Amino acid sequence: MSMNPAFPEPTLVDAGDVNLAVHQMGAGRPIILVHGFPELAFSWRHQIPILAAAGYHVIAPDMRGYGGSDKPADVADYTIQKLTGDLTGLMDALGLDEALVVGHDWGALVTWQMALLNPERMSGLVALNIPFFKRPPINPITFMRFKIGKDFYIVNFQKSDEADRRFAEDPARFIDVMMRRRRVNRTRPQGKRVKRRPLSLLEMLDREDPGGEVLLTPDELRIYANAFESGGFTGPINWYRNFSQNWRSTKYVDQVVRPPALFIGASDDAIVSERQIEAMKTNVVDLEIRMIEDCGHWMQQEKPAELNEILLDWLLRRYPA
Repeated sequence: MSMNPAFPEPTLVDAGDVNLAVHQMGAGRPIILVHGFPELAFSWRHQIPILAAAGYHVIAPDMRGYGGSDKPADVADYTIQKLTGDLTGLMDALGLDEALVVGHDWGALVTWQMALLNPERMSGLVALNIPFFKRPPINPITFMRFKIGKDFYIVNFQKSDEADRRFAEDPARFIDVMMRRRRVNRTRPQGKRVKRRPLSLLEMLDREDPGGEVLLTPDELRIYANAFESGGFTGPINWYRNFSQNWRSTKYVDQVVRPPALFIGASDDAIVSERQIEAMKTNVVDLEIRMIEDCGHWMQQEKPAELNEILLDWLLRRYPA
């Protein structure tokens, strides 16, 4: 898969419910890296060798539905219990009682939920870009549809296969449109409230000029494109189609994160607000927050040196090799 000799080739690991394509490097205390949408374990290529050199056993799976891992057909195969279960199943297969888990984007959501569902298996966690969101009082899809509208990408994903088909028509184009450096202007004119347009991935795809700065080299883009040309987008989008089910099934789950946690945010992340970052403080017992300036949503690939420095600093103090 990789043209980078520092990125390890995958091995197939039976995680109990599915087989996961897992990239491993190094020896020592385990760190599991969980990617988001639309990504792969390859998204961690700038972190894996650095963490391994620092004395850790680094484990980066293609999550279910992605890359070389199994892609179950049913929407019900992508609940939050299945996704966190893949991580505990992977740990069981590798003989690990505990691990530190680092998640980005959807991987951060999985990591936060694992801290609620399986805290005994976590030595700690690091969440990139996406803060902890406690379970809302109403169905999140109902709220999104009312507050943000039907064109919002998560709402659009629910009962339509339009995105599955459109993204798969030209995966390279879709990945290129998504993974770009984009700057966010958060300043408001005096006395005026700025209304943010709902994020529509289909609309972004239709733009002649997607904006932003190209993030991936042609070779890197081809690795992503090849994976999604082979596996499609339905499995990854099925993660989103379980928002309502996940909300229902976690009704009685205590919404307090107790493992030691580091959140790393980005100043130009268009998805997350400062208010949302601030709000998680009351539900995360042991929390440190760091921000990377002049950085957008794809921080492992946009600002790898800055991210690695923050990671290693926190690991040295809270999870030394």
